[in-house]
Amino acid sequence: MTTETKPEALDVYWRPGCMFCSSLKRSLKRRGVPMRLHNIWDDPEAATVVRAAARGNETVPTVVIGGEALVNPTPQAVEALIARIAPELLPPRTDRAGRRKFWRRR
Repeated sequence: MTTETKPEALDVYWRPGCMFCSSLKRSLKRRGVPMRLHNIWDDPEAATVVRAAARGNETVPTVVIGGEALVNPTPQAVEALIARIAPELLPPRTDRAGRRKFWRRR
């Protein structure tokens, strides 16, 4: 009998100078999501994971949790994946979460 362990953190694959990576990491940090960061330029195994998820390309950011990967995802897509696979990793939302909507134009 095999027991699946729940993920303890989100694996975020990134590279220096990637503004999409910086933006996603900042959003996830602000939300309080536990992350393990993997620099694909410093870690050949991390680059292999990204290539496997991105059809041979080294497209970052790539996010992996529970064996599922998202390539260049939005913070909302990452939250949806976490909510489905490991909802315990999402801290409860606070008052501040809805404030940004005030500044958006429609």
